[in-house]
Parts: sequence; structure tokens; C-alpha cells
Amino acid sequence: MEKNDLIRVFARGGVVSPGDMKKILETAEDFGNETIHFGSRQDILFPVNIRSKTILDHTFQAIRTEYDFDGNNYQNIVSSYVAADMLPNTSWLHSDTYLYILDDFEQYRTKLKINIADPRQTLVPLFTGNLNFVASKQDNYWYLYLSLPELGEELVLWPALVFTFDVVRTVKALEEVYLEKPNLPVNELFSQTNARMKANNRPLDGGLELSKTPFPSYEGMNKMAGDKYWLGLYWRNNCYTIKFLKALCDLCVETNIGKISLTTWKSFIIKGISEKDKIKYEKLLGKYGINMRHSSLELNWHLPVLDEEALQLKRYLVRTFDQNDISTEGLTFAVKTVPMVLFTAIVIEKNPVSQYADKYELLDTYNVLYCQDFNPNKRKYITFAKDVLKEDLAPLLMELSCLYYEQLNYEPEVKVNKPIAESKPQPNLHQCPDCLTVYDPAFGDGNILPGVPFPDLPADYTCPLCEAPKSAFKLMPANESEIAA
Repeated sequence: MEKNDLIRVFARGGVVSPGDMKKILETAEDFGNETIHFGSRQDILFPVNIRSKTILDHTFQAIRTEYDFDGNNYQNIVSSYVAADMLPNTSWLHSDTYLYILDDFEQYRTKLKINIADPRQTLVPLFTGNLNFVASKQDNYWYLYLSLPELGEELVLWPALVFTFDVVRTVKALEEVYLEKPNLPVNELFSQTNARMKANNRPLDGGLELSKTPFPSYEGMNKMAGDKYWLGLYWRNNCYTIKFLKALCDLCVETNIGKISLTTWKSFIIKGISEKDKIKYEKLLGKYGINMRHSSLELNWHLPVLDEEALQLKRYLVRTFDQNDISTEGLTFAVKTVPMVLFTAIVIEKNPVSQYADKYELLDTYNVLYCQDFNPNKRKYITFAKDVLKEDLAPLLMELSCLYYEQLNYEPEVKVNKPIAESKPQPNLHQCPDCLTVYDPAFGDGNILPGVPFPDLPADYTCPLCEAPKSAFKLMPANESEIAA
């Protein structure tokens, strides 16, 4: 079976109810499957023997779940909801905030890859999408980093912070403009996007700080606040048995668990298990012989789906690490045998087949790369070794792991990209007294282009959020203007 034989069922933001998950599993079962797979964009994958759009539409429309054949016509939305309440988080960003945004995406299928993530957690990558919303320190405002082919390989920062309630509207307007005119520079893309919507943007606040926290463990039964637990489950081969998963969904319903969270590591987490119900989950795992004590050597790998070559190479390297008592806790690895988005600290990249392979028996060779400061969110990969044979990979990776632990206490200041069109905050800011929306002439507002002072706004101008009249706005004192900016 090839990856192109799979359909992808979208669990928006990696969040799916036990009831909907069970219906997805039953559909996979109806097509003759005994297992399903998880994808790196928090989607659910399984093969179908007949690409019957009618059958699939009937099933998934009933549970308001989108799907796509694996031709990448549409994309699932990735979020760090899975990390909420169990890993460090930005103070204002809670589970309900994610759910509001994800619910707002209902009935809207995006062609671009969307990420919505908290920069303080390190479980979900920040920048694997085309439009990457990253929480800022300002309550309910997000940085937006663009990663579009036409803008080059570097991340490009949107010239303003995006309001939580404007995230979906911004995606829709931006995607419309981009698909019509993909070669627009970011400033023009920003201007034309805001011309299609009324946005409550805010000025940028000085730059994003990336977390220096090592990659966390995401398996096993773990304590949460308030006598609750979270359970993380992982399969070595990413083939999850439908029979067990259906029983697990039934137990979630029985114990009042409303959400199952998928990770980008082809695993899943159940949060909020009560102390009294903990034994029920442990008994279910025992009944089906589920192991949740995998070595950290195994957990932190990103492999292409259904890539047996990559899986065998991983197994070989993990065995070698284990035999040599090597620790890789906090590190992440990827085996790149096909084009793929990278979000790990270390990459083992297979070289293309030589043009002389038909004439000579040539051995496969690999390149070893690592991310700057071993932080995958920096996206800058450095070549550590080139054209090495399989048997030489393990010693090189062990050497890299030693380098990682040597620099672990070194914490340089971390910033991501200077803003492309960042304007200095203007002292002459006006604020709506009803909803506290700020009009900043540096950014304009919807159809109002940047650079228009508040007094020059039309007389019928209204607040973009609550529609208060222009006359209601108040001039902000200089010190408050600085805080707002």
C-alpha cells in the first residue's frame, strides 16, 4: 500500500470527540481495515478500496468532519490544543481559546496549511504551516508568520498582530488574495487582505521569544492539576488497531472525556481522566496488551507515513543507541527519504539514487543535519556530515547527542526574524471606550490604508468591532499609547 492510497480525515486542530472518532473508525472498518494511521498534521489516515465520494460524504458530513484524498487539495489545521493544561503555556491562552478558533473554521476548508500554536510549549511545531499563528504576550493577539513558496524559504512576519476573533476571517481573506495573486509582496498582501475585512489589528510588540524547553515526553499516565491525569499512547509502526481504539472511545464516553487530542508525532493524548477512573484505563490497556513504557530513544522520531525503509532505519539506529546506553531525551529525529516538512532537531537525509546505480552496485548514503541550537523552530539546518554509510550513522548521531547536552545550559537570546514592515508606534492613538479597540494610523483599519491620521478618517467611520461612531473614540495619553503599542 502506498501513501497515495490513503484518505485523510481532518480532525481540526488535532481535536476529535470520542463519538466522532468511533464513527471514523467504523467507516475505516467498513472499508475492510483493521488498523488506522495518524498523520503529521494531526489527521487520521486509512486506505479505501473504492474512492466513493458519495459514501464518504454521507459518513463525514453527518459528524461535520472534512476529508480529502491524499492529493493535498485541502489541509488539516494544526494546533497546540493537545499541550494545553499539561505543558507550559502563554498566560491568556487556554483550551477554550483554541476551541473557539477551531469551531470558527467549521464549513471552511483551507487549501493552505494553517498552524495555531503556543510558543511556550515544544510538543507541537510552530512553523510547519503556510500561515502560522503564534500567540503573543498581548492578550488575545497572535503573530502571523508566512511560509509561502513565492516569499522564499525564510519566514515572513505579518506587519501586525492578529486578534483572536479575527483569525479565521484573516485566513479566509488572505487565502483569497494569495490564490488570486500569489506573487504579491507581504506589504501588498497585507493591504489587500485588510481591504476585504474589518480587522482589529494591533502593532507588533517587539518580537517572538522561542521556548528553550527540551522536547517533552508524551507517553504514559501522567498527573495534571486538580487530581486529573492525561494518558499518552504511541505505536512503533503507526498502525493503531481499530478494535482497541473503539473500546477506548467507549470508555471515554463512559468517563465523561469529551475530547481526544492527536499529536503531530502520530500519537494521541486523552486529558482529564479522574482519579477514580484511572484504574479503568489501566485495565483496558492491560486487556489489549498495550505497552506505554517505550524508551525515549523511540518516541521522538518523525517518519513519512507507510515508509518501511525509514522505519527499518529508525529501528536499526534505536537498537544501536540502546546497546551503547546512549540518552536522546529532549532530542527529536527525522528520517527523510522523500520530500517532507522538517520539524526535528536532527535529520538523517537519504541521498538520491546515483545515476550509475544501474551499472554498479552502490550503497545508500546519507547526510546528517542538525538545527541551530538544536531548536527545530529556528528552521536553520546545519550539515554535520555528508555522504555517510548506514553503519556510520549511529556514531555520528551519538556525537551530536553529546554536543546537545554540552550546550543545554547555554541559553542565548532567541528571536525570530525582524518584522518586514514594522512601523514605530505612533503617539497619536485613539481608542474606542466601549470595546477598547485602538486605531493606529501606522496600520490603518480595513479599507483605511496605513498612514491616515485619525482626524482625517471619514465622518461615518465606525469601530470595526462594536461599530461605535468616530465621535466616541478618545485620544490615548502618551504613556498608555506606549503600552498599547
